[in-house]
Amino acid sequence: MSSKTDTVQGQLIVIAAPSGAGKSSLVNAMLEADPLLSLSISHTTRPMRPGETQGEHYQFVSPDEFREAADNDEFLEHARVFGHWYATSRVSVATALDNGQDIILEIDWQGARQVGQQFPDCCRIFILPPSVKALRERLVKRGQDEPEVIERRMRKARREMEHFHEFDYLVINDQFEQALGELLNITGCMRLRTPIQRRRHQKVLVELLKSQ
Repeated sequence: MSSKTDTVQGQLIVIAAPSGAGKSSLVNAMLEADPLLSLSISHTTRPMRPGETQGEHYQFVSPDEFREAADNDEFLEHARVFGHWYATSRVSVATALDNGQDIILEIDWQGARQVGQQFPDCCRIFILPPSVKALRERLVKRGQDEPEVIERRMRKARREMEHFHEFDYLVINDQFEQALGELLNITGCMRLRTPIQRRRHQKVLVELLKSQ
């Protein structure tokens, strides 16, 4: 068994999308399909919804607790979305990466930009719906929001989608299984990048390249 000193640093995967693009469903499917992936649990000040569990879906905190943590620089990124704050714990992400875990951050484009500034080698993926019509249909089908809230989400989605070019990869979620396959292909290729393979297979490379 490898010691901690032999552990290859985990990879950071940032996945963003406008509300209704199917990001959460795709991320959940990725976690089921690939045991090497894990999800960073975000902090939020929004109320817990029916069916959600503290520590599983989010770390639900009060606005005062959130503000104190932000002031203490405990967050890797944080952003205000639809009147509530969301953030990623700096310590939890660093610990997971040091233990060799590949971590998914399911955040918005603002958070992705902040993370990219601190981790320029992270893998950034943006997910888009196939059309504006499909996006609206998905928001309505969820049954979580009143019509005026859906319209607000649509306006925000249009602004968010303008930032797709800031990401390394773009996935169109038209057919779910195809989009899932593309996401898993991206994370698979990410692990084969030369700097990562060089660390992972250092002994093999030394043996192959040593003088005969």
